[in-house]
Amino acid sequence: MVVIPAVVEGVALLAAIVPFGLHRWNMHKWTVAHSQTHVPQPSEEELPLTVLLPVWNEARIIEKKLDDLAKQSVSFSLLLIDSASDDRTVELAKKWLQEHPHAFTTSEVLVMGQREGKTSAVIRALNHLNQNANDGLVCMTDADARLGRGVLRRLMDWFSDPMIGAVGALPQRTNAREEELGHRAMWENMRVSESYVDSTPFLEGSCMMWRKKTLPVEELNPTANADDAQIATAIRCQGWRVIVDDQAVFYDAAPELPSEQRRQKIRRAQGLQRLLVRRRKDGTGKRHGVFSKIIKRQFHFHITAPLAVGIASLSAVLRWGFIGLYGWPATFTLANSLHMGLCTMEAVLLGLWWRARSGKTSGPLSLLGQWLSSMELLMRSLVTSARGRSLHMWQQHTDVRETMVAEFEN
Repeated sequence: MVVIPAVVEGVALLAAIVPFGLHRWNMHKWTVAHSQTHVPQPSEEELPLTVLLPVWNEARIIEKKLDDLAKQSVSFSLLLIDSASDDRTVELAKKWLQEHPHAFTTSEVLVMGQREGKTSAVIRALNHLNQNANDGLVCMTDADARLGRGVLRRLMDWFSDPMIGAVGALPQRTNAREEELGHRAMWENMRVSESYVDSTPFLEGSCMMWRKKTLPVEELNPTANADDAQIATAIRCQGWRVIVDDQAVFYDAAPELPSEQRRQKIRRAQGLQRLLVRRRKDGTGKRHGVFSKIIKRQFHFHITAPLAVGIASLSAVLRWGFIGLYGWPATFTLANSLHMGLCTMEAVLLGLWWRARSGKTSGPLSLLGQWLSSMELLMRSLVTSARGRSLHMWQQHTDVRETMVAEFEN
């Protein structure tokens, strides 16, 4: 009785891990083959730019955010969309705009009657922009993100390539735990290498830019989060390339408490999982070339892998249940060898998972611990969705805003 759950556990773990290794190998090949040609070229013709700033209860930092935008080295129009803030966000924003009439080419503030979530606000703002038939660029940024110097100019340069539909910047994060940095670096390297060969489905909404004409707004789901990934994937599925620029950066902050960091990750995970489920057909054919493989792999990383790890965990519990009922397998038997080997592996993996979850490093095995911790959060997100709970409207992380006040002042 011990052998069957032991085999299921081993097969499930291998099924979860192997595609990660295959994708890492693909990343290496893509980087070697294409990285030298992945550079922006300044355009002779500058497309008009609109910066889209969605806000909700950002009175702490709205003025500092507008100061930060005004320091960018390009001219642009500002469209601020407020999701029915119940603090002084709109009042302070309008006051700042009145006191700085020449900060932007034009400025407009839209106020929603009730809060419906960020994606709904973005859809309303984009529909408002689309009333103007002129072509141009849209850059979306979050109130709690400080843009790097010259980042808008660098992103705009990418659009000299007629096939580029969207491009995003990468974060430099304050308060990120040491063991988390390696994990984030792995995912960011994945986005960069996917950009080299074709496109990445995920961009950061804190700073991303796209051609207005490339985005079918009707494909965005207003009752789901991950609006940035929704936009990026919709643009790529229209036939345009979507890339990240690892030299374009913005600065933001992670929540200080581990529990708040987990809450943030579960919310983000749910949005990505719901998007990948809607786009799963794009990963089952060859219509989008290499991007179909990328979507298929991301579906595995965010949905199949955590389910496989969950199956492995249940199999381990079942195996220990049989041991409790029938006793330890006889020495020098296959069941005993399997059980001893799995016991050792489980002890190591549990230790790595717990240390990563507690914010502690484990030397060269830290990345494995972070992977296990991420599988837990992805599984929790799947359970949340299965229970019918949507996280597209959430409470802010107050400590992040306080941290960013100091960051904007630097």
